[in-house]
Parts: sequence; C-alpha cells; structure tokens
Amino acid sequence: MLRRLRRRGFQPRTLGADKGYDTRDFVHAVRQLSITPHIAPKNQTRSGPRIDGRTTRHPGFQVSQRVRKRIEEIFGWMKTIGGLRKLRYRGTAKVRLWTYFSASAYNLVRMTRLLAAS
Repeated sequence: MLRRLRRRGFQPRTLGADKGYDTRDFVHAVRQLSITPHIAPKNQTRSGPRIDGRTTRHPGFQVSQRVRKRIEEIFGWMKTIGGLRKLRYRGTAKVRLWTYFSASAYNLVRMTRLLAAS
C-alpha cells in the first residue's frame, strides 16, 4: 500500500501502527521506503522494541502516540457500545451501513459533551 501511495505522488513521512507491527522486517521495510515508523513499542519481547531512540526521542513520536490513543478510544467505543464487536449483519453493504450508524451515534454523543462543556 505504501508503494502504491508513492506511485500516486504521495510520500508519507511517518507511519503509525499498533504493537502487532513491531517486527524487525516491517520496521526495516518501512525505513527502506524513507518513512519513519511511529509504531507502539512491544516491550515484552526478549530483544526489546524494534523502534530505537532515533524515533522515540522526537516530540513527533509522542504526539503520534497520543493521537493514536484518541483514535483507538473511538474504535473501542464503537465496539463496546456501538455493537461492532459482534455484528448482527452479513455482507459488506450492511456492515458498512452499521459502521456509519455507529460512528454517527458516537459523534452525537461527543457533540452533546462538547455543548455541555461550553
């Protein structure tokens, strides 16, 4: 997918991902494409995380991880409250519609909180 983006003329500078992508091969492949991997470090491995101090010392890495957490909270809400953990429907069109419905419900809840705060 990154190579396709490159062919279209879009060159991303960073790539955010979760712990599942903290592997030597993936980090090496992303760096070969001149992209800085902002991957959540997997601390439980024997050799430690694959992301070294070159990446983690920059303030952009911490910003990337905070933004990633905000996005993951939305998907967590959609799974637990929005009903996306165990779908009732089959087929891409119905699942897509239910995802839109769940995201819309999250936006409504968020808007009420924002209005109450102001």
